[in-house]
Amino acid sequence: MLNEIIRNGLRFFLLILVQGLILKNVEPGPYINPFLYLLFLLLLPFDLPAWLGMLLAMITGLCIDWFYNTLGMHMAVCTFIGWIRPAVLRLIAPRDGYENSKQPTIQDMGFAWFITYAALLVVMHHLLLFYLEMFSFREFFHTLFRVLCSSLATLLLLVVTQFLFNRQRENA
Repeated sequence: MLNEIIRNGLRFFLLILVQGLILKNVEPGPYINPFLYLLFLLLLPFDLPAWLGMLLAMITGLCIDWFYNTLGMHMAVCTFIGWIRPAVLRLIAPRDGYENSKQPTIQDMGFAWFITYAALLVVMHHLLLFYLEMFSFREFFHTLFRVLCSSLATLLLLVVTQFLFNRQRENA
């Protein structure tokens, strides 16, 4: 338990710093904004109480707002992700439910499950964030294209990060 808290704490600080210090300053294109910090929210344990997930998501968004100077936009969107995450997990749950020893990673749950889970939450995050940023439907299709491009870039970054930093557990 303590090991998991330390691991998630380190993951939180590293992902926030990478997002705020590196990815914020990298612009691969006008339509692409990858948000690696979402990996912290995606990899929270299955059995995390909903209120704690929302609180951690709110704090995550607040830290990103500090780097991006966005006055609560990321906090609002991340809090929504923290609120909707348990419903998404129930929606895509395996028939027998989630095992306590498993984590929401590619290595534990499989590639197809992780892509479905991550894509649902990432697209919801990006839709809400970019339309909240525009605060108008005037450029609906332009913003939708930005959502799709950024979602694909974020998903690619999440999958690559999973393969780089999560080791395959050996069955012993």
